[in-house]
Amino acid sequence: MQNTLPKIPFNKPFLTGNETLYITQAVAKGHLAGDGFFTKKVHAFFETHFPFKKCLLVHSCTAALEMSAFLLDIQPGDEVIMPAFTFVSTANAFVMRGAKVIFVDTQADFPNIDADKIEAHISEKTKAIVIVHYAGVACDMDKILHLTQKYKIALIEDAAHAIDSYYKGKALGSFGCMSTFSFHETKNVISGEGGLLVINNEKYIARAEIIREKGTNRAAFFRGEIDKYTWVDIGSSYLPSEIIAAFLYAQLNHLADIQTKRKYLWQRYADKLAELQKFGVKLPQIPAYATNNGHLFFMVCNNLSERSALISFLKKQNIDAVFHYQALHLSPFYQKNHSGEALPHTLMFADQLLRLPLFYDLSDDEQDRVIEGIFEFYENY
Repeated sequence: MQNTLPKIPFNKPFLTGNETLYITQAVAKGHLAGDGFFTKKVHAFFETHFPFKKCLLVHSCTAALEMSAFLLDIQPGDEVIMPAFTFVSTANAFVMRGAKVIFVDTQADFPNIDADKIEAHISEKTKAIVIVHYAGVACDMDKILHLTQKYKIALIEDAAHAIDSYYKGKALGSFGCMSTFSFHETKNVISGEGGLLVINNEKYIARAEIIREKGTNRAAFFRGEIDKYTWVDIGSSYLPSEIIAAFLYAQLNHLADIQTKRKYLWQRYADKLAELQKFGVKLPQIPAYATNNGHLFFMVCNNLSERSALISFLKKQNIDAVFHYQALHLSPFYQKNHSGEALPHTLMFADQLLRLPLFYDLSDDEQDRVIEGIFEFYENY
């Protein structure tokens, strides 16, 4: 019999109500290309609310990562250390510049890079360490910063999940020489597609503006610092339009409300699913040094077949629950370049982690349906 219950999607983009108003205002201002009124508003928001030195709105977190690879002058033969449990963009940005990616395993109890395993992978060729704050939860920054300072290696934070999240009271995205954020429609605040490059080391700021503007010094020209602009470096077109910026600015004005709701839903999952431990299921544990920004809620099943069966069971109830990253070190593209080192915790999360529906408009009743469905599955599995 076909299930007639309303569908509960994994994600549903949230609208604050001012997106179209701001887009209309952007159109009325007659400036729809990048770096207009609303782009400046977005930059000012981040530089005011967080301890970020310079912010540049870009097309995507992928674009911000690519810019960071440009700015670090990554060359063929350089090595870049990062987790294998991440989205392909984290690695691709550096591989495109000729770097060899050195993949490190995650922690046993959380899908962040294992800080205790990084040092063994550092060599004289190591140019950067790229960390990913999975689910908006901070990596162990004291240990990682100790290594970057000891070996004088650049640190890049992939903070795609991590807006308004903190490590020992300091905002994620403010630790690395550069960091990157995402405003994809699955993130806490969105612009459909979009990203931000945060630059915390002043020596990269001037060149970042040039790379973002197709390799020209156009930004300096519009500030009146030079009388004409020209081609001065490599670069690409990384500026999003004012339409994107206007949409995003409407979202940012509701950041506190969005965060409060998402954290409420996250905690509700944590409380109501706690008894799953009797079935061997693991739930996310937030380290004492980190905060939770309610980006996503996951559970770790006992094995791949169990997870697949649970996904199928929930789907029959019109509930979308989804797995996450595949292990990059075993990907068809990069497996031949991997050292062969086993990364067991990465494989465990790739095979067993399941993300549950979590979005602003998720109602308590809908969330209860998800929770009840999960318990029904395990009580009969």
